Amino acid sequence: QVQLVESGGGSVQAGGSLRLSCAASGRANLNYAMGWFRQAPGKEREFVAGAVSTWRGGRTYYADSVKGRFTISRDNAKNTVYLQMNSLKPDDTAVYYCAADPSNMGTPTPSTYAYWGQGTQVTVSS
Repeated sequence: QVQLVESGGGSVQAGGSLRLSCAASGRANLNYAMGWFRQAPGKEREFVAGAVSTWRGGRTYYADSVKGRFTISRDNAKNTVYLQMNSLKPDDTAVYYCAADPSNMGTPTPSTYAYWGQGTQVTVSS
Protein backbone atom coordinates (compact mmCIF):
# COMPACT_ATOMS: atom_id res chain seq x y z
CA GLN A 1 0.00 0.00 0.00
CA VAL A 2 1.11 3.54 -0.74
CA GLN A 3 0.23 6.58 1.33
CA LEU A 4 0.35 10.07 -0.13
CA VAL A 5 0.08 13.21 1.97
CA GLU A 6 -0.22 16.64 0.38
CA SER A 7 0.68 19.91 2.04
CA GLY A 8 1.35 23.51 1.11
CA GLY A 9 -2.10 24.66 0.09
CA GLY A 10 -3.53 27.97 1.20
CA SER A 11 -4.93 31.29 0.10
CA VAL A 12 -3.07 33.68 -2.16
CA GLN A 13 -3.85 36.67 -4.32
CA ALA A 14 -3.79 36.47 -8.09
CA GLY A 15 -0.24 36.60 -9.41
CA GLY A 16 1.16 34.95 -6.32
CA SER A 17 2.88 31.60 -5.85
CA LEU A 18 2.49 28.44 -3.83
CA ARG A 19 4.45 25.22 -3.62
CA LEU A 20 2.61 22.00 -2.94
CA SER A 21 4.36 18.95 -1.56
CA CYS A 22 3.35 15.29 -1.72
CA ALA A 23 5.15 12.92 0.63
CA ALA A 24 4.94 9.26 -0.34
CA SER A 25 5.34 6.42 2.12
CA GLY A 26 4.59 2.73 2.38
CA ARG A 27 5.41 0.77 -0.75
CA ALA A 28 5.98 3.89 -2.84
CA ASN A 29 8.36 3.13 -5.67
CA LEU A 30 10.74 5.57 -7.29
CA ASN A 31 9.63 4.20 -10.67
CA TYR A 32 6.01 5.20 -10.17
CA ALA A 33 4.61 7.96 -12.33
CA MET A 34 3.37 10.81 -10.14
CA GLY A 35 0.67 13.26 -11.00
CA TRP A 36 -1.10 16.32 -9.70
CA PHE A 37 -4.82 16.76 -10.31
CA ARG A 38 -7.32 19.35 -9.17
CA GLN A 39 -11.04 19.56 -8.67
CA ALA A 40 -13.05 22.74 -8.37
CA PRO A 41 -16.59 22.77 -6.92
CA GLY A 42 -19.09 21.38 -9.41
CA LYS A 43 -16.39 20.33 -11.86
CA GLU A 44 -14.71 17.06 -12.72
CA ARG A 45 -11.25 16.22 -11.52
CA GLU A 46 -8.71 17.42 -14.07
CA PHE A 47 -5.09 16.67 -14.78
CA VAL A 48 -2.55 19.38 -13.92
CA ALA A 49 0.96 17.94 -14.19
CA GLY A 50 2.76 14.62 -14.23
CA ALA A 51 6.24 13.14 -13.95
CA VAL A 52 7.27 9.78 -15.39
CA SER A 53 10.38 7.88 -14.39
CA THR A 54 12.69 7.01 -17.27
CA TRP A 55 16.19 5.61 -17.53
CA ARG A 56 17.34 9.14 -18.32
CA GLY A 57 15.88 10.48 -15.11
CA GLY A 58 12.35 11.44 -15.97
CA ARG A 59 9.89 13.27 -18.18
CA THR A 60 7.31 15.87 -17.22
CA TYR A 61 4.07 16.89 -18.88
CA TYR A 62 1.47 19.55 -18.18
CA ALA A 63 -2.07 20.58 -18.91
CA ASP A 64 -2.18 23.47 -21.38
CA SER A 65 -3.88 25.66 -18.79
CA VAL A 66 -0.84 25.57 -16.48
CA LYS A 67 2.02 25.20 -18.94
CA GLY A 68 4.68 27.83 -18.30
CA ARG A 69 3.30 28.64 -14.85
CA PHE A 70 3.48 25.34 -12.93
CA THR A 71 6.46 23.04 -12.49
CA ILE A 72 6.40 19.48 -11.18
CA SER A 73 9.54 18.02 -9.66
CA ARG A 74 10.47 15.05 -7.53
CA ASP A 75 13.08 14.51 -4.85
CA ASN A 76 13.65 10.77 -4.86
CA ALA A 77 15.83 10.91 -1.76
CA LYS A 78 12.90 12.35 0.18
CA ASN A 79 10.23 10.38 -1.71
CA THR A 80 8.48 13.68 -2.29
CA VAL A 81 6.91 15.32 -5.32
CA TYR A 82 6.42 19.06 -5.59
CA LEU A 83 4.22 21.34 -7.61
CA GLN A 84 5.54 24.89 -7.88
CA MET A 85 2.69 27.17 -8.91
CA ASN A 86 3.49 30.68 -10.12
CA SER A 87 1.36 33.45 -11.61
CA LEU A 88 -1.70 31.97 -9.98
CA LYS A 89 -5.13 32.90 -11.28
CA PRO A 90 -8.58 32.71 -9.65
CA ASP A 91 -9.37 29.85 -12.08
CA ASP A 92 -6.65 27.81 -10.34
CA THR A 93 -8.80 27.66 -7.21
CA ALA A 94 -9.48 23.99 -6.43
CA VAL A 95 -8.59 21.08 -4.20
CA TYR A 96 -5.29 19.70 -5.45
CA TYR A 97 -4.58 15.99 -5.29
CA CYS A 98 -1.38 14.02 -5.61
CA ALA A 99 -1.57 10.61 -7.24
CA ALA A 100 0.75 7.68 -7.95
CA ASP A 101 0.67 5.32 -10.93
CA PRO A 102 2.61 2.07 -10.36
CA SER A 103 2.49 1.27 -14.09
CA ASN A 104 4.48 4.45 -14.82
CA MET A 105 2.34 5.04 -17.90
CA GLY A 106 2.37 8.79 -17.61
CA THR A 107 -1.15 9.67 -18.68
CA PRO A 108 -3.51 12.52 -17.76
CA THR A 109 -6.33 10.08 -17.03
CA PRO A 110 -7.28 9.84 -13.34
CA SER A 111 -8.26 6.16 -13.60
CA THR A 112 -4.66 5.30 -14.44
CA TYR A 113 -3.55 6.29 -10.95
CA ALA A 114 -3.98 3.70 -8.20
CA TYR A 115 -3.15 5.81 -5.17
CA TRP A 116 -4.41 9.22 -4.12
CA GLY A 117 -3.77 11.71 -1.36
CA GLN A 118 -6.49 13.44 0.63
CA GLY A 119 -6.11 16.75 -1.19
CA THR A 120 -5.11 20.27 -0.22
CA GLN A 121 -7.14 23.41 -0.85
CA VAL A 122 -5.74 26.21 -3.00
CA THR A 123 -7.71 29.45 -3.14
CA VAL A 124 -6.69 32.32 -5.41
CA SER A 125 -8.44 35.64 -4.95
CA SER A 126 -8.63 38.40 -7.52
